[in-house]
Amino acid sequence: MPATRITLRRSLAAAAALPLLAVALTACGYGSEAKDDTKKANVSSGGKKLSADTVKIGYFPNLTHATALVGIQEGLIAKELGGTTVKPSTFNAGPSEIEALNAGSIDIGFIGPSPSINGFAKSKGKSLRIIGGSASGGVKLVVDPKKIKTLDDLRGKKIATPQLGNTQDVAFLNWISEKGWKVDAQSGKGDVSVIRTDNKVTPDAYKAGSIDGAWVPEPTASKLVAQGAKVLLDESTLWPDKKFVITNIIVSQKFLSEHPDVVEAVLRGSVNTNAWINANPDKAKASANAALKELSGKALPPEVIDPAWKSVQFTDDPLAATLDTEAKHAVQAGLLEQTDLSGIYDLKPLNKILKAAGKPEVADAGLGVK
Repeated sequence: MPATRITLRRSLAAAAALPLLAVALTACGYGSEAKDDTKKANVSSGGKKLSADTVKIGYFPNLTHATALVGIQEGLIAKELGGTTVKPSTFNAGPSEIEALNAGSIDIGFIGPSPSINGFAKSKGKSLRIIGGSASGGVKLVVDPKKIKTLDDLRGKKIATPQLGNTQDVAFLNWISEKGWKVDAQSGKGDVSVIRTDNKVTPDAYKAGSIDGAWVPEPTASKLVAQGAKVLLDESTLWPDKKFVITNIIVSQKFLSEHPDVVEAVLRGSVNTNAWINANPDKAKASANAALKELSGKALPPEVIDPAWKSVQFTDDPLAATLDTEAKHAVQAGLLEQTDLSGIYDLKPLNKILKAAGKPEVADAGLGVK
């Protein structure tokens, strides 16, 4: 598969801290600042220290980041690191996590495809690599059933997405385009009004009637359903095999070069965590919710977490072909121009781990390091 070539438009390139191509996963909206969660990490009490004293891991307090939530909560990542300490930090915006990675404040991050693309493109391919998968799915179009009964009824309605250019925003703009409708990507005005709304206020906006629905990740979608909204479309139905990347794992190229043993250990912990989640879904759901309660001060109620959890798939495969497609959708939406994504993936450490475990290796869709 040929590498997608994309570059941020000049009108957007200067906005490093703006929400352009921000993480798909601002779903919970538990705040906007990075949070140091070292005191909550399960750090190995013994074992041989690897080449780094600590590894700083960033992620979101979000169900689609449950690999990190559960892996840290249950000590499954720390277990692989011996005497090397896990230092976790949480974020709620893709640009913030990318900035932290570039500054060395974190070494490894769980993050969505759009900020991964954005960070790689802005650094001209020098800042990060995607080294593994984490989650697929967990995105839905939910609507007010009194106003919208079919997909065609979306015309003329106000539909929220989390941020300008974030993964859900791009997906919705692409869906609108495929319907033959017109919307200006920057303003959101057109046959459908695309309202960029922070997920932490989307439920209130829906309750107030200022939006008619939303194309959002979990658990925001299930929060709206709990308020009476209806799921009109699950984004997974638009993808081959109903799979698309929603969360992947990135690493700074500097850290990967200097501490490959630590990167492999974290990846082993991630693979083991995904296996534990899939083998113990109820325990894993409870563990993720407990982590969310610690991070946000409030656990998700059963009517929200139960349906939300079922819609997310946890996978080691970064589903590289779908990231390539998402990048092309951003180009078609008018949010991106051309740049080279070749080398955004380095899946050699992950495939080494998978092979040793007797699991099938994963592909980089032609976008791996040579």
